[in-house]
Amino acid sequence: MKLNKKTKKLLIIYAVFALLVNFNVLHVHAAGDPIAVVNNLSDFIFSLIRAIGMILLGFGVVQIGLSLKSHDPSQRANGFLTVAGGIVITFAKEILNLIVGG
Repeated sequence: MKLNKKTKKLLIIYAVFALLVNFNVLHVHAAGDPIAVVNNLSDFIFSLIRAIGMILLGFGVVQIGLSLKSHDPSQRANGFLTVAGGIVITFAKEILNLIVGG
């Protein structure tokens, strides 16, 4: 494979840069309690789950409203099921805490 001078020079610069980046690794040590990190991650995940539950709750209310306007019983049943699911998902952390007892 023939390379011109400019390509060879760029390849050498890239290789040297890659080596310097790989040899200049900084060691990062965790500061603080690892349990606190896990608790923060758990709180973040449960807040995302709560947001999804609130979205489902709102969608269920809209679905019930539309079913009352159009007199559609199957849509009304789906709306109530969506509202019930949204409530369960919204309060999932509290429900789990009641079950576990912690």
